[in-house]
Amino acid sequence: MVNFIYEIGDCSGCHQLPERSFFWKGRQFPVCARCTGVGIGQALALLLWIVDIPLSMCLCFLALMGLDWGLQECKIKESTNYRRLFTGILGGFGLFSIYVKATKWMIRKLRRQ
Repeated sequence: MVNFIYEIGDCSGCHQLPERSFFWKGRQFPVCARCTGVGIGQALALLLWIVDIPLSMCLCFLALMGLDWGLQECKIKESTNYRRLFTGILGGFGLFSIYVKATKWMIRKLRRQ
């Protein structure tokens, strides 16, 4: 069962680097800290689908995650696992909130037909 969980993380496109992952009771999470945050953010956005988040805020959340990733990728500032988690939550929430907005818009359009 445990190997199956790690295979899911591998299929998600996550690099699963140990130094960028959290550990629980000596076992590495199946995805890195940022992907863990993205998953949490996506779940929050689905739970809060009735809340109308402004598109500009969603894009800002995505930009913050991208900025954290970009600064690390360009070797300007190394991120920490807690920063990766936090910006991942924001990015996942922002992206799924956009998906929720798009879904609501499509449903409204279909109901008018």
